[in-house]
Amino acid sequence: MILTWSKIIEEVQNKNIILEPFDISQINPNSYNYRLGNRLRKFDYIDNEKHFFFEEEIPETWYKLVPHQLYLAATFETIGSSKYMISLIGRSSMGRLWLFLQLSANIGHTGTCHKWTLELVSTKPFIIYPYMKIGQVSFWVNQWEVIHYDGLYNKFDNPQESLLSLH
Repeated sequence: MILTWSKIIEEVQNKNIILEPFDISQINPNSYNYRLGNRLRKFDYIDNEKHFFFEEEIPETWYKLVPHQLYLAATFETIGSSKYMISLIGRSSMGRLWLFLQLSANIGHTGTCHKWTLELVSTKPFIIYPYMKIGQVSFWVNQWEVIHYDGLYNKFDNPQESLLSLH
């Protein structure tokens, strides 16, 4: 079961959902619009088993994404819940402009709370800027026993590439 806007607001007030900073104007019927942070990591090359990324700050004015290039960014908001499972997806308005977000992993496990790494790929040149509304997060009721995620990736607030080796 997905939470509606009024329940999301109630659970933020009750501290069962963390959306910091919270802005009521970003609430949707079943989700919350999250914003893009101000750091970007662009995939550069692979050397043996190591991926190399170039990291930079997104200028206040704008930054043009190169088509078919993988970028990693992070949410501006700290997002999480010890009670609900979260799902981070792109906004359809961005997809209709050829920007695809969270291509591989939209599930945020219950018990995690941080700034989430975002995967961005555009098929056309695309302009981004810091703090733009870029995606949406929804909150889902768990059934049965909840086991909180305690993996490695919930410890990062900046864009984080995979820590898996290529072999």
